[in-house]
Amino acid sequence: MTAVTAEELFRRLTIGEPRTLAAVASPDSDAAVPVRLDVRTESLLRVAALIALDAPESSFRTVVDAAIRAGASLDDLVAVLAAVAGQVGSARVTSAAPRIALAAGYDVEADLDRADP
Repeated sequence: MTAVTAEELFRRLTIGEPRTLAAVASPDSDAAVPVRLDVRTESLLRVAALIALDAPESSFRTVVDAAIRAGASLDDLVAVLAAVAGQVGSARVTSAAPRIALAAGYDVEADLDRADP
């Protein structure tokens, strides 16, 4: 797909043009979007999307790993939870927090078990 303006992309996405949808959804398709976010930011946005979807732990593993490889830290992942909390609600944040932490290599639930007398 050749590069097009943002306005043209909005038009094509609005009508559900299949080739444009496929190109935009492909992580390797630089031609579909005239300006891309940096890899770290895109990875953190994917984490945010998974929080909103109440995604399973397996989904978080791949995306959190990509975010960490792109330079994100545990603090960044907590910041994502904080950033979306008002939109997704506390139940989604509470559900996602241990999944994200575990995907990043921190077993919150094991720490909680050790803290119990």
